[in-house]
Amino acid sequence: MELGSMTIRTIVIYLIIAFLFRVMGKREIGELSLLDLVVFILLTEIAAIGIDRHQEPIFEVVYPMLLIVIIQIILSIISLKSVKFRKLLDGTPVFIISNGKVLEKEMRKQRYTFDDLLLQLREKDIGDIRDVEYAILEPSGKLTIFKKNTEESDISALTFPLILDGIVQEDNLFHYKKDKIWLLQQLKNHGYTHFEQISYCSVRDGEVFFDKKDDK
Repeated sequence: MELGSMTIRTIVIYLIIAFLFRVMGKREIGELSLLDLVVFILLTEIAAIGIDRHQEPIFEVVYPMLLIVIIQIILSIISLKSVKFRKLLDGTPVFIISNGKVLEKEMRKQRYTFDDLLLQLREKDIGDIRDVEYAILEPSGKLTIFKKNTEESDISALTFPLILDGIVQEDNLFHYKKDKIWLLQQLKNHGYTHFEQISYCSVRDGEVFFDKKDDK
């Protein structure tokens, strides 16, 4: 009887976890934020306890799992509405190498060592730091690399978004030595009047690209 009960509970909990992960959305393991990882660990731990303690009502296992997922969904919705909250929750990309120069101060802030850097460079078949123009440490811990001018990768492909989800990225404007007045003029030249109309804007080789938000 105990073996049969445990089998049924295992199947039920498995299906519930599969459904909850589906509800939370598709993301690769390497793209998980710290919060996603915490949620996944909690869910699997609760599930393991629920299977082991088969004498307890299954509701006592399912309820905290549902509660965690609801909290996660609420935080995700808030992060979609607020850029500041999203940055607080997920973190922001950080330059580790810029213009071929290793930014040791940023590495120390991220507790990121040269061993970490060289390992991730080797994983991308890059044998020397001198071959890298830009390296960006993503919030997921993944290192995005742009090589110096080669046939494989052109550094001109690296762009910095000027507008994300209707919000001007002033740090990136500063990178291009531009200001909001210049950006607004570019906006008007393309037939737009407000930053809030734009979901994404970037500039490359002097050409400004705008992607308008979907009409609601």
